[in-house]
Amino acid sequence: MTLLPVHYGLLGMAALALLIGLGVRIFVAAGVVGFCGLWALLGFSKAVGVAGHIPYSDTTNYALSVLPLFILIGHLAHHAGIVQGAYRCARAWLGWLPGGLGVATVFAAAGFAAVSGASTATAAVFSRIALPELLRYKYHPGLAAAVVAAGGTLASLIPPSAIMVVYGIITETSIGGLLLAGFIPGVISAVLYATTILVRFYFNPHLGEPVIGVPWIERWTTLPEILPIALVIGVVIGGMYLGWATPTEVGALGAFIIFVMATARQTLGWKSLFYSLIDTAKLSVMIFSIVWGVLIFVRFLAFAGISSSFSAWILALGVSPYLVLFCVILLYIVLGMFMDGIGMLLLTLPVIFPIMVKLGFDPIWFGIIVVKMVEVGLLTPPVGLNCYVVAGVRPDIPLQQIFKGIWPFVIADLVCVGIFTAFPGIVTLLPDLMMAR
Repeated sequence: MTLLPVHYGLLGMAALALLIGLGVRIFVAAGVVGFCGLWALLGFSKAVGVAGHIPYSDTTNYALSVLPLFILIGHLAHHAGIVQGAYRCARAWLGWLPGGLGVATVFAAAGFAAVSGASTATAAVFSRIALPELLRYKYHPGLAAAVVAAGGTLASLIPPSAIMVVYGIITETSIGGLLLAGFIPGVISAVLYATTILVRFYFNPHLGEPVIGVPWIERWTTLPEILPIALVIGVVIGGMYLGWATPTEVGALGAFIIFVMATARQTLGWKSLFYSLIDTAKLSVMIFSIVWGVLIFVRFLAFAGISSSFSAWILALGVSPYLVLFCVILLYIVLGMFMDGIGMLLLTLPVIFPIMVKLGFDPIWFGIIVVKMVEVGLLTPPVGLNCYVVAGVRPDIPLQQIFKGIWPFVIADLVCVGIFTAFPGIVTLLPDLMMAR
């Protein structure tokens, strides 16, 4: 029996899922499957030409230069000790509330997310900074670890976000629009996380002790410590919203601000600067390698006609677009239990994204929904990466306790998805205002 191109595409998707499930690195799995698929469809010489051209032609795109700059902002902020200052400020102002130290951890993580862009990095940093404080104030270990793991996911949504840039690359959606769209949903997510903690402590005040006795003079003196983060947020959001800077330019400005302020405070020595640059290079190379593999695989699916065939089939069913969206969300919940965020995007977006656009969903809005589902996947067992990161830093806290404490935050994430679906204008407000200028 002669196989049609679409059959090759389906076999390729199954092979990719199998390789990722077996633990093969994503860029290797995507690149190999994509090249073999192109070979089967086009012949060896044409496959070599297509696969060999992609890494240069697509990744020399100016828009992709935003990735290493955003990554550099986070590493400079971490090595310069800026995140510790943000946590001290949040602790001083919010620690007196029931569950206030947990609330402070969430908002400090949200602040660091605005200069980080990597969820697992945020979770790792706060496992070292916030967890000792939470445990010192008698927080239940599982709850304390869950707060840190959940707070770390905010870096996926709050700009600058590396996963959002990857979404923009795969779907060819405006990266600037995506980054702007993530700001308000990111704030809402942080508020819902904080509300979840406050509600839990309202019904069970014995989950942890409040921080009392912080003098007002100490609170006021911590405010300057959040100035670098506030400036970076202002530059990133304001620069893109006002249209006087591209995402790459605001990334460069943000990194420069952090570097200057850390140097002025003498918190960034030569050794810290060296490690910031090395860590940035390592993570950038990893992400760009994944992008190369993803683009080869996406090109294979395009030649196989998978997207058009699947879109035609879904549209022919005549079902409600929101029923399709509900099924997509369920799919991401299941995939999130077994795959990391980039793997989920790689496997699904080439097929799902064209369908959602044809059903009338805004590409930027759908991007925020997908990123929220990636956040859920970072928390849910058995492969909740943020939970594993926290457990890796604090092996004295059993992983089972962390997974047990994480479910209220997963529910909060799903509530967020419901809010953004019912009121899509929340997501598209800033991008729409920017376009209207």
